[in-house]
Amino acid sequence: MNKIGIFINFWENSWNVDYKKYIKKAAEIGFDVLEFQAQPLIEMSDSALGEIRKYADDAGIELTYSLGLDKKYDISSCDSEIRSNGIDYLKSIMSQVHKLDGKIISGVSYAGWGVPYGDFDRERLFENSVNSMKKISKMAEEYDITYGIEAVNRFEGVIVNTAAEAVSYVEAVGSKKVGVLLDTYHMNIEEDSIGDAIRHAGKYLVGFHTGDNNRRAPGRGHINWREIFDALKEIGYTGRIVSEPFIKSGGEVGRDIFVWRNLSDDVSESFIDSEAKYLLEFTKEMLK
Repeated sequence: MNKIGIFINFWENSWNVDYKKYIKKAAEIGFDVLEFQAQPLIEMSDSALGEIRKYADDAGIELTYSLGLDKKYDISSCDSEIRSNGIDYLKSIMSQVHKLDGKIISGVSYAGWGVPYGDFDRERLFENSVNSMKKISKMAEEYDITYGIEAVNRFEGVIVNTAAEAVSYVEAVGSKKVGVLLDTYHMNIEEDSIGDAIRHAGKYLVGFHTGDNNRRAPGRGHINWREIFDALKEIGYTGRIVSEPFIKSGGEVGRDIFVWRNLSDDVSESFIDSEAKYLLEFTKEMLK
């Protein structure tokens, strides 16, 4: 049975938010999982982390984590000092996630988020990142945390854009705790066939993000969702399905995700609540 989740920044334009508020909201709507940005965890005390963990446990919500790695921590960089700092930084995040009993980290966690400055050698960046991830994966194995290598579109990264590239990356790392995470928004841009891409990921698929072609909730754009869920069934995927709509402009999230206009006439909290309920029922229906 797939757990169904929602990303906290469907509602918020800041990466650091009131976690308890949205744990409660996710539980009341009926989600199994709440995902949020991992970077703010670095600043949290053990007691604060403990409170969040207990609150989520009591609400019956699993917390999952994603991130877009700042270029100063780019583990694919040709600068060895930047790579080393990035490895230490990601290990620090993993340590905090472990304190929360977290089981998966995903996103652009294998390179600086965005396109590198100046000229670059894509193959060398890939190799640098793989070598760095081999070091990081040892802690992932120790803590039983899965690293989801998310294939993102060409405007948000250059190393892993497709499911095939994500599989190649995971095979090169060779860790049982490093797998592929696919996101339908990015797949709509990069894949010739979303269904074939999912089938190619196959046994390596450890996480799945949904969002329509326009970054709205699934079913609010033109993506063929029947093709997607049929492919997930075909490969026997029973992992988490977390929706990541971004519809609000403004703030650090709007800037980082490149949402320059509101993608709905109504972006009030009550409207987003109703959309969250809709996408939960939509996902359940697709899974039947």
